[in-house]
Amino acid sequence: MNKNTELLKGIGIGLVAGISVGMAAAPKKSRSNMVGKALRAASEVADNISSAMTR
Repeated sequence: MNKNTELLKGIGIGLVAGISVGMAAAPKKSRSNMVGKALRAASEVADNISSAMTR
């Protein structure tokens, strides 16, 4: 159980870091649209990871 918690912490930190780098590298035109796309992509990745771990 402890290893799963550490894994999920690492995944969460990686997601936050990836989103922040993506937002920093994105063009400055429509920031709100980029945030929405990034959040949707992050939630999709998190769902895929959680479903893969429960198998």
